[in-house]
Amino acid sequence: MLIDVKTPELSDSITEGTLLEWHKQPGDKVSRDETLIDLETDKVILEIAAPARGIVVELLRENGSVVTAGEVIARIDNGEAAVVGSDEVVPVVPEIPPVAAKQESVEEPVVTAAMPVPIIEPDATVTEQVKAVPDQVKSAMPVVTTDGVRGGSRRQPMSRIRQRIAERLVEAQHTAAILTTFNEVNMQPVKELRAQYQADFQREHGVKLGFMSFFVKAAVLALKQFPVINAAIDGHDIVFQDYYDIGIAVSTSRGLIVPILRNADLLDFAQIERAIGDFSKRAEAMSLSLEEISGGTFSISNGGVFGSLMSTPIINLPQSAILGMHTIQDRPIAEHGQVVIRPMMYLALSYDHRLIDGRDAVRFLVEIKAALEDPARLLLGI
Repeated sequence: MLIDVKTPELSDSITEGTLLEWHKQPGDKVSRDETLIDLETDKVILEIAAPARGIVVELLRENGSVVTAGEVIARIDNGEAAVVGSDEVVPVVPEIPPVAAKQESVEEPVVTAAMPVPIIEPDATVTEQVKAVPDQVKSAMPVVTTDGVRGGSRRQPMSRIRQRIAERLVEAQHTAAILTTFNEVNMQPVKELRAQYQADFQREHGVKLGFMSFFVKAAVLALKQFPVINAAIDGHDIVFQDYYDIGIAVSTSRGLIVPILRNADLLDFAQIERAIGDFSKRAEAMSLSLEEISGGTFSISNGGVFGSLMSTPIINLPQSAILGMHTIQDRPIAEHGQVVIRPMMYLALSYDHRLIDGRDAVRFLVEIKAALEDPARLLLGI
């Protein structure tokens, strides 16, 4: 019996995807749940598995085809008889792709010596002008050689993820009134706390204590004090969200992915570090689910891991703000009337000025700075 292989149901925001490369060809055996092909959407890559064991008899769509949810893309013969009536069964013969008809040979035109060959004579006027150029001018003319090797160019289609990233960034720029405010934070207290408890933390929880958990905690603390930063615009309404789903920007070889840390206010440091580590691994493998990268109320982007000193991150619509972390750099600062060297980090908060006033944006960033420079507040939640 022939079994249809269909593309999976997608989310409301995703209507189509691109087939990457078939792992099986007609005539190949396949096991149930074995991956046949990967479907790239604008958010994740989904595996399309065989619904039954059998033999692949037909591929209906080629590599690179754009398909929609529920579309039949292949057929598998499971070797069973198809039931026609209550008592009658008919054996199923696997469909064999038709063989392309042999093309008729086409005689090529034969060029013989009798055919006239056009001869192009040089223009006499141009020839005389060239002869008239003085020898000293000719010697001064640049000589063009073909000894150097010039690099070529190559073209490849943008992935659906890269296309979607481009669309969303342009949409954010055209839709929101994006402004960015900056501050800097002394990371010395956080670094000392990590150094003091790193070994115990790793032994107890099996994961390293990084910087991201401190920033997530500081962001949640500040979001609770400034709810408008956690809000979103919906038409002419403001939607205030009393939960804290924090998007963590993760860079992959295919583009930027922002998995969502759900209910971040209910997670401890170890749970946050463990979740972020898992996001990083599965984002590169493109194995995150649609639910894990959808939604979110606020985002954090860490350009510092690549050495960025300062940047202006773009908000992830429909969110209204995003926090940008940057590289930690030893710099001289004034402390208690003296110049000292401290590990400093620039912070950036990009926000939608349609909703968020500059006063609230600045105070929000100051609150994050205060929490990081006194990390005991993060443990106490004050």
